[in-house]
Amino acid sequence: MWELLRSGDPFMILLALTSVVGLTFIIERGVALRWSKVIPAGVKEGAENCRALEDADQLKGLCAVEPSALSRLLSAAVEHQHWTRIENADTLQTLARHEILQLERGLVVLEIIVGIAPLLGLVGTIHGLITSFSNLGGASMGDNVAFARGIALALNATLMGLLIAIPSLIAWSYYNKKVESIAVEMETLCDEFLRGLYRRKKK
Repeated sequence: MWELLRSGDPFMILLALTSVVGLTFIIERGVALRWSKVIPAGVKEGAENCRALEDADQLKGLCAVEPSALSRLLSAAVEHQHWTRIENADTLQTLARHEILQLERGLVVLEIIVGIAPLLGLVGTIHGLITSFSNLGGASMGDNVAFARGIALALNATLMGLLIAIPSLIAWSYYNKKVESIAVEMETLCDEFLRGLYRRKKK
């Protein structure tokens, strides 16, 4: 790889930058989408054990101590408990969409890398082949080794593009599924919390 970069091929440099960007977002999303960070166990347990209106205030304090996507949703539900259940649920749904968008932040970059990395590699290979064959006319038979070396370097561009795209595709698919699972879990927890909150208010 270092030999390819030292060759000064602009496509190889672009592929190297693409790999750095892809790896950065894979690591960043891996850290950001941890279950313990999005749905803290303490907040989840507090929401499930909320039995009285006084418990709702304690839950709000717990959410402030452990900030997360779920914490922000539950805090909003407690703050708007004087509203009707329908108004509270509609507001919560809007806030939930915003939180999901934040969780999906960066996934579009991985999706783009999945598409462009193989294409950059293919263009780099074609460019290298064109350069090698254009120099073939004035080359002697002794330059066959150099010509073969140029072909190998050109084909390595396609290989590098695929090696960048495959991990990005795996990460993109995994993180998309994880965001979907997190969204379902938060929706379930918030719905159960609202049901319990307004059931207790009627008593």
